[in-house]
Amino acid sequence: MSELVRIENLKVYYPVRSGFFNRITDNIKAVDDVSFTIEAGQTYGLVGESGSGKTTIGKSLVGLENPTSGKILFEGQEVTQIKQKKAINYNKDVQMVFQDSQSSLNPRKTIGEIIAEPLKSFGVPNKIGAGYGGERSFEQSKVDERVLELLDIVGLPARTISQYPFQFSGGQRQRIGVARALATNPRLIVADEPVSALDLSVQAQVLNFMKKIQRDYAISFLFISHDLGVVKYMTNNIAIMHNGRFVELGTTEDIFNDASHIYTKRLLSAIPSLDVSQREAKRVYRKKVEAEFTQHQDTYYQQDGKRLRAYDLQQVTKTHFVALENGGV
Repeated sequence: MSELVRIENLKVYYPVRSGFFNRITDNIKAVDDVSFTIEAGQTYGLVGESGSGKTTIGKSLVGLENPTSGKILFEGQEVTQIKQKKAINYNKDVQMVFQDSQSSLNPRKTIGEIIAEPLKSFGVPNKIGAGYGGERSFEQSKVDERVLELLDIVGLPARTISQYPFQFSGGQRQRIGVARALATNPRLIVADEPVSALDLSVQAQVLNFMKKIQRDYAISFLFISHDLGVVKYMTNNIAIMHNGRFVELGTTEDIFNDASHIYTKRLLSAIPSLDVSQREAKRVYRKKVEAEFTQHQDTYYQQDGKRLRAYDLQQVTKTHFVALENGGV
């Protein structure tokens, strides 16, 4: 697999100001020295509790947040700053599907106008597929044709083109968001909790549909979620995030079958079990994990002011990295 995106030592800090002169007295470290790689055609999961910095990484990738320091490289070319992104039409290749489908769609525009917007900015490619580099057309007839084609791909009828966002369910709006993201033939789609606001039955439909899109068009996905079950189904590789830091990084098998960091174990122990006979054993295991977290916290975290800061990642196997003091215990 070829490397598509590399993030090196990414930091996103938000200053805290106080005092009469409104000086910076502290920083909220939303993302604190994070590095990872996304390979072409692969799906990556980013998991953590609310406020752990997952969405901030996604927004930094698409250019909605300016990093405090660090580098973002796309196919070896630096795109950390907005002017660097504009120089290579970076946003044509990296798109985002937002968590709140309703607020991400302009209520004053029809669905046809919403999907056509990126096509009018970057042109209509001759075919749909990741990273198409051929000629693009700006003719209105081509734009209209492609909008109908995209609606067909996401399973919506042609009449959708003249309707408005409020006329659709949450699952349908999320499909429209995916169609808009697909319009430019992106190499990478950042999906920020795309199913968290949907019913379980609708979640399954959207997840299956997104998996089909990834398989058919060889698009890389960064799938951001707090639901480990969803991430296990969708992704090849998973990064676990806590307090702005990666605490564990590996393949799906590494994380679910050989979790080493206490925070990962806490997340896994919180997954409900359908086996009623294992209810008591599950409860005992959760208590054991909580006791380990309390008694051996120094093994996994160092104190950073009032919050816990995970240690640097240490390589355990070829694909598995864990944040442990001095490489583990």
